[in-house]
Amino acid sequence: MTSIPAPKISKLTSALPFAMSLLLIPMVIFSAQHGGWAVFLLPISTWYLFTIIDFFAGLNEANEDINTPDDQLFWYRAITMIWAPLQFLVIFGMIYYVPRAAHLSGWEQYFLFIGVGVISGTIGINYSHELMHQKPKIERRMADILLAMVLYSHFRSEHMLVHHRYVGTPRDPVSARYNEGFWRFFPRVLRQSLTSSFAAEKAMLARKDLPWTDLSNPFWTYWGLQIAMLVLAFLISGWFGLFLFTVQAFTAIFQLELVNYVEHYGLTRKHLGDGKYEHVMPRHSWNTAQRASNWLLINLQRHSDHHYKPDRRFPLLQNHEAADAPQLPYGYPVMTLAALSPTIWRRVMNPRVRKWRAMYYPEITDWDAYKDGSLPLPR
Repeated sequence: MTSIPAPKISKLTSALPFAMSLLLIPMVIFSAQHGGWAVFLLPISTWYLFTIIDFFAGLNEANEDINTPDDQLFWYRAITMIWAPLQFLVIFGMIYYVPRAAHLSGWEQYFLFIGVGVISGTIGINYSHELMHQKPKIERRMADILLAMVLYSHFRSEHMLVHHRYVGTPRDPVSARYNEGFWRFFPRVLRQSLTSSFAAEKAMLARKDLPWTDLSNPFWTYWGLQIAMLVLAFLISGWFGLFLFTVQAFTAIFQLELVNYVEHYGLTRKHLGDGKYEHVMPRHSWNTAQRASNWLLINLQRHSDHHYKPDRRFPLLQNHEAADAPQLPYGYPVMTLAALSPTIWRRVMNPRVRKWRAMYYPEITDWDAYKDGSLPLPR
């Protein structure tokens, strides 16, 4: 890791760049009021604008002091804590306003809610990911509420119980396989992440001699919150409100799984036999230090360190250099767009995966023999 020092982070001014996501909220209101070209502002801002800013802002390879206490991270925590009520107001405020806005045509209404989904996926699910890893109960509850707003509540169980444990192995649905295109990955992960998360919670209850129907199963909370969101959308604007809600939810899920696809594509952990794998290391996640997109995504792109130390709060995540972790050529906004074209993606990423294999596992000469993880890799 780099040893570049960073300024003290307890001040509000040092947290402000990470609050840039709040600017998307007035952008939603502007888009809804003006319609037309303005309905494309949200996707353009998150996918393209931050890429342009990345070009000029460059990389941020500085690391904060990992021993910084929580009381010095107040402003950073506040950014993630206030997002759930703000997103709630945005989604359901738009569900009320848009069907009653005579100046918005059908296609404008549809694309506006795709933009809302870009926000609830790029920001909302990302913030829920930060919150679910923290110890305070209120933060974990905020994560549940954010995920219920996109009908993807099981992501918490899948992420905490399956992904972090089995990342880089065939047992993790979210780890994209080498040569697996996104359009194959997406339907597979939708199906497998739901079943694997439920199975993980069921297994935990079984170890306590409890059935899956026990009320301590978080899936009851997941289902209850999701039903409440759907009912509220229906009560506000009927079937059309329900349709708009599901449009933003699907868009958000699509955004999440695009990022998931990028984060671990082609990277595998060594199988040691008897169902055991080597420990998760920084080299098992793709890393990128683009400054602006890390502001937008609260350092999610420092993903190698997140898997190495999952409970580390986002401002303290460390940058890992190329000697320790594989590096993406661009930030997530560019890489997720590239992932939509399997041909472009393989052209960009497959040589990097092969370089990674040669760097960390030079003893492996026939990767096809071990691609399913059923055999221990040679020592």
